[in-house]
Amino acid sequence: MGTWDAKHRQEHGGAATPSDSAASFRNLCRSSPWKWQSLRFEYRETSPDGAGPVRAWLRRPGALRLESMDGTLLHNTTGINDSRDGLYISATRRSWLLPAHLVTPVYDDGGLVRRRPEAAYGEPSFGNSRFAAALDPVELAGNAPVPLEFPRANAVELLEPVRDVEHEGRPARETVVSPNPGYRPLDPESPLCGPGRTRIRIDAGTGVCVASEPLDGGADLPGHWIRILAVDEYMLDDLFVAEPVNLTDVREHIQWPLRPNPA
Repeated sequence: MGTWDAKHRQEHGGAATPSDSAASFRNLCRSSPWKWQSLRFEYRETSPDGAGPVRAWLRRPGALRLESMDGTLLHNTTGINDSRDGLYISATRRSWLLPAHLVTPVYDDGGLVRRRPEAAYGEPSFGNSRFAAALDPVELAGNAPVPLEFPRANAVELLEPVRDVEHEGRPARETVVSPNPGYRPLDPESPLCGPGRTRIRIDAGTGVCVASEPLDGGADLPGHWIRILAVDEYMLDDLFVAEPVNLTDVREHIQWPLRPNPA
């Protein structure tokens, strides 16, 4: 897996990019595919007609379960164990790209992703693509740094210094951004960064965009809020398939009732 370990940190002398730098913030926005494989969280959109709140279980690549807050099943991935032979035979070279966690990116000295390689990116979507974009907010940074000699060439402009904050009990980094001409959101109808200023908050441990709040344009512009409940939690296939295969969850103690001995 393309992860940052203690050996790399020693080779770089333990140096880390300051947490309040624009480069570190953008690298964090590129890092989500290499920071986690499964996530349990709550998601809601903050616009009046937005989705949620919902509870979500996500296992990369492509497995998603959604429930309402009262436990009603809203969405469940199907076909996660289906054969892919037809896809490989009939599709293009993109069908053969490896999942992101199986390829190695270029890291900065703080263990964040400076340059993303070609890989099979993409998160399961719900409602609109804002859900998927928040889980991997690379649209806020692009796949790699831009040349310094081109002003306003970054996807978004950072209008305030990056601050270390706490979000739902977890460390996060926050700043206010505005879109540049080169900003290309995953979903043009529901961008993470709307017109004008938007307050963006990125979870430091996962690289997920846990909050976006439009500051210009009124309350009708979309925003979202994520509460992360667990990272890299073991998840059975039963969570994601249409019909459970009745496997035993070995994480829980199994009770074995014993019949009393006859007198």
